[in-house]
Amino acid sequence: MKINKRCKSLAAIIAASFIAACGAANESTDTASAQVKLMPTQSDVIIPWGMVQLANNDLLVSERTGKLRIIRDGIMVDKDITGLPNIIANNQGGLLDVALHPDYDKNGWIYFTFSSDKGEGKGSNTALIRAKLTDFQLTDLQWLYKGSENSERGHHYGSRITFDKQGYVYFSIGDRGARDVNPQDLTRDGGKIYRLHDDGQIPADNPFFGMNNAKAAIYSYGHRNPQGLTTHPKTGAIWSHEHGPKGGDEINLVEAGKNYGWPVISYGINYNGTSFTDLTAKEGMEQPKHYWDPSIAPSGLIFVTSDKYPEWQNKMLLGSMKFGHLVLVTLDGDKVVATEKLLEGVGRVRNVYQGRDGFIYIGVDGQGIKKLVPNG
Repeated sequence: MKINKRCKSLAAIIAASFIAACGAANESTDTASAQVKLMPTQSDVIIPWGMVQLANNDLLVSERTGKLRIIRDGIMVDKDITGLPNIIANNQGGLLDVALHPDYDKNGWIYFTFSSDKGEGKGSNTALIRAKLTDFQLTDLQWLYKGSENSERGHHYGSRITFDKQGYVYFSIGDRGARDVNPQDLTRDGGKIYRLHDDGQIPADNPFFGMNNAKAAIYSYGHRNPQGLTTHPKTGAIWSHEHGPKGGDEINLVEAGKNYGWPVISYGINYNGTSFTDLTAKEGMEQPKHYWDPSIAPSGLIFVTSDKYPEWQNKMLLGSMKFGHLVLVTLDGDKVVATEKLLEGVGRVRNVYQGRDGFIYIGVDGQGIKKLVPNG
């Protein structure tokens, strides 16, 4: 069913309630923030893009400017980690996500995405590598994937990393600002979510494996700029969120070979207020499970499993960079049935992470890392 622009306009007028008639679940006001308090860490990370918690409970934090830092007992260690490859830190590019291998305690592999100038052409594109950490030195660095078609544009790199229950690694590359070129073209990188074996080999059961004129690593396509990617703890399904333009930020259930429509269909418009498509639905293109109009600039994405937050368990949690709050998302199966704003005014939330210690940490631009500690 096609949902026309009239519904989009209506959604914009009553966006504060996120009326479900336009396909978005109702959003309630903040009632759960009193359940937690924020404990800041002592850190000078300006744009804390990604973080993981190591076996000794240290937080390993990526700074988009290209630094990799350790926060120990709430205090940043005054020593940079060395051994990173050349990182092109320009505009939205730089050192991006970091993730631990599911068997990290046994094999020590840490995965990173970042903007790299490796390959042909001027500019850069998103790369995925893995390495091991010994003291403050990265070792055994391995390149797993590098998006081709380098671009001098400085935006829409993606990029988040997640692993499924079978140990495959997924990561995203944004459309790199080439809206009408990359996302719908399977011969090109950009506007895609990728699936690899943990060592970078391409799985033979990938949806486009062996197909002429298609990148075999692609898992799904038609994405704009996915900056949230996570795995459902029970079903194992891959979920993402991505930035729309002016309106049309989306939560998506990511499935093999599916086309998520960008820029053919969208609930957003150009930043100058003009329209680039009259379609919000088209046969063969997936509808989002939820969208925001106006945009919230979503960032980070997890499913809460920790018993430290019993009322949040099995719900999705993400950040809003634009409005400076968290969003708690309730699912019924694969349907988004409710969203709730938390911690309004906390700041430009860049990342959301649940540590191995069970606590939730958020990275806030200009403020570093904050720890959500349950009250009581």
